[in-house]
Amino acid sequence: MRVALCLAVLAALAMASSAFMTGPALPATAARATTSAVSSLEMMRHRKKVPMLGKPADQRKALLRGLTTEVIRHGRITTTLIRAKAVRAEVDKMIGLAKDGSLESRRRAIGWMYDKQLVHALFEQAPERYAEREGGYCRVLRTMPRKGDNAKMGVIELV
Repeated sequence: MRVALCLAVLAALAMASSAFMTGPALPATAARATTSAVSSLEMMRHRKKVPMLGKPADQRKALLRGLTTEVIRHGRITTTLIRAKAVRAEVDKMIGLAKDGSLESRRRAIGWMYDKQLVHALFEQAPERYAEREGGYCRVLRTMPRKGDNAKMGVIELV
């Protein structure tokens, strides 16, 4: 008896709700398409300057420190395009510190880079090498995608 009563109430509600519809009903596939489009949206990262690089903060900092050290040591390295763009700002900061040449700047550079002797060499060579430049000490060039996973690759080099 209760089941029949529940079914009757549900049928009455369905008929009442169809009376309030103003247009034709959407087919089931269209309704599913709109819900899947909404679920595929991603939130925008407003005011977030640091790329996350798919890593926790400590691993991301270690990666950027290592890449910065290697770019300054070798002058040119090949890495993914996103990593190259992320490390470009750090390399510019280290060269800016080297151009300043103060003891505080030297200590900050030693605290960031992994090689103390490389920091001393940078502080000797950077002021005369980049004396006429106010910024933009390195460039990022796009190269062919990586073979295994088709990741966008780039070369970051000192100017």
